[in-house]
Amino acid sequence: MSFPRYPAYKDSGVEWLGEVPGHWGTVPLKYLVAFRSGGTPSKENLDYWKGNIPWASAKDLKAEILTDTTDHITSKAIEAGAAELVPCDAVLVVVRGMILARMFPVAVAAVPIAINQDLKALIPRTGIETLYLARCLQASSEESTRRIDEAGHGTKALRMDAWTSMELPVPPVAEQTAIATFLDRETAKIDALVAEYRTLIELLKEKRQAVISHAVTKGLDPTVPMKDSGVEWLGEVPETWAVGPLKRVGWFKAGAGFPHEAQGVEGEELDFHKVASLATTSAEGFLLPSENTVSRETARQLGAFIFPARTLVFAKIDAALLLGRIRQLQGPACIDNNMMGFVVNESDFHVCFVRYSMHLVRFDLLANPGAVPSLNEGQIATFVLPWPDRSEQTAIVIFLDRYTAKLDALVTEATEAISLLQERRTALISAAVTGKIDVRGLVEQEAA
Repeated sequence: MSFPRYPAYKDSGVEWLGEVPGHWGTVPLKYLVAFRSGGTPSKENLDYWKGNIPWASAKDLKAEILTDTTDHITSKAIEAGAAELVPCDAVLVVVRGMILARMFPVAVAAVPIAINQDLKALIPRTGIETLYLARCLQASSEESTRRIDEAGHGTKALRMDAWTSMELPVPPVAEQTAIATFLDRETAKIDALVAEYRTLIELLKEKRQAVISHAVTKGLDPTVPMKDSGVEWLGEVPETWAVGPLKRVGWFKAGAGFPHEAQGVEGEELDFHKVASLATTSAEGFLLPSENTVSRETARQLGAFIFPARTLVFAKIDAALLLGRIRQLQGPACIDNNMMGFVVNESDFHVCFVRYSMHLVRFDLLANPGAVPSLNEGQIATFVLPWPDRSEQTAIVIFLDRYTAKLDALVTEATEAISLLQERRTALISAAVTGKIDVRGLVEQEAA
């Protein structure tokens, strides 16, 4: 869909804006708003916390309109000067933190709110509308992040003098209101489509898990006689199948740490995988080749095991463990000490069937409880699963490979559609607030 343009434009003199409508102005941010800083009340003073006053930090700026927060403080914290309220309709931005390496969050406070020291509240002055300002700051995301410095410990922070001098486009107030109204309407349509695609993705993932679970516990033939597995959560399994622990299928071994200087040396012959590698995989479930290589000699000196090709690997500690991602090695490799390898006895078991079966493993229940969940070889080795004979395993793998490939293709299509919609959303906001679209007639038509 094409949108109308203004009849006349002029050079704004601002590189990131380019041309703007002839009757618009540009003004540095610092002249458009008053800035308010935040703070964190002492965690040791329990009288300051778990009240009814929202207290925002970077993690709360996921929504564009902020009505509540994860954490809350009490009126005592406000009265003691440990924090202060910023008014309803303040625009909140993140000015410090690693999140600035990925995005530039902007939100509007729908209620009076307190903020921490990583945020700034921008109180619009006369002549600038709150919702337009928020959209304008969203459109300035790339330009704003150009004004970020990195502290010695890696934390990102806006250079406030450079950021507050950034020029923003300022149309007449009536047009600001029209632009905000137009963008609310159009982004709501896009957001609704994104929500539908995300729902579809979740349904496809649930379907994928259900199909895998049924195939590896009940088989492909619904007419075969069944028997009680003797395992409460498993229920009945085909009569000819065995039931036994994973330790009968193969053996587990933890990875080993390598000094930083021994990693990534050009020409080394072994891939070295860290937990982050589990997030990237081929369609067949193999880990992608790693640029972080190590040598066989270093592995020998450190006593690090070299896992053979087709070894199943997964995280054994922290939040990554609870994700339950099971991957295969394409070739011989080493894995770090936050991961575990499972070498399958391939004479009796199809490694891909074992990988599918391990979708049933409840890592959250097996893991040691505590702030940092962890898992050792003994805990997972005793997990019981059903096992058909080798030929039936192969048939199930062929079926699941074909079926899951279709579902995965649909997930990929939906994910790509979301990406395109989000790109369109960003471009639409930028076009509207920089005057590349004349929304005045569009808003009037909608109102009529």
